[in-house]
Amino acid sequence: MKTAQEWFDEYGVSHQNPTNKFIHWICVPTIFFSIAGLLVSIPSDSIASFFPPSISAFVNFGSLAILLTCILYYSISRTLFFGMLLFSAFTVWLNVRIMQSSETPLWAISLTLFVLAWIGQFIGHKIEGKKPSFLKDLQFLLVGPAWLLGFIYKRLGISY
Repeated sequence: MKTAQEWFDEYGVSHQNPTNKFIHWICVPTIFFSIAGLLVSIPSDSIASFFPPSISAFVNFGSLAILLTCILYYSISRTLFFGMLLFSAFTVWLNVRIMQSSETPLWAISLTLFVLAWIGQFIGHKIEGKKPSFLKDLQFLLVGPAWLLGFIYKRLGISY
């Protein structure tokens, strides 16, 4: 099993250009958020009805996917796992709030953000002159958000 640093080093090879990095700071969290939003949008009322009303809105396919995703984060770093779990929980919470308060369906908002963010990603990689890492290994789709969190951790002096 690769360490977090090994994943980040391999991911970082195609993320050297400052413009591409900047684009990733915007687009990677947006893609993560939009995928969670698409999953939260899938009706899950029959499952949620087994839970107390205070948490039933958060019992959805987005939450399930986040929990499964966090298995990878836990396997590479416990500190990254906790950071990604917090970010993921916030992402699901915000998507649920948008779904509850917006007149526009959450799936439509999420799909729009998803498409725009991927356009940004491909522009960044065109500037970089290198293909996105996920074309080599799909796990890099999950490494990207943790890679950004790794920069935050370094700035805060938190080891991973």
